[in-house]
Amino acid sequence: MVSFEEASELAKKFTKKPTDAEFLEFYGLFKQATVGDVNIEKPGALSLKEKAKYEAWSSNKGLSKEAAKEAYVKVYEKYAPIYA
Repeated sequence: MVSFEEASELAKKFTKKPTDAEFLEFYGLFKQATVGDVNIEKPGALSLKEKAKYEAWSSNKGLSKEAAKEAYVKVYEKYAPIYA
């Protein structure tokens, strides 16, 4: 099993691009693991990309940083065979 730090670096080096939904899964867990609960204002309705990222992060609210790191590693291990 890889560490959170290894998984986050390896995910950046995927040879194929994950879908937007998969990217948001990574993004939300990464932000929760590194920052904690969402701490920014919700973007306006016209900022679709930023709003999606905000919602992905916000969906992990209440998850501890350690639990978010473990979940991130599991997501990495799920997608690594497809995209690495």
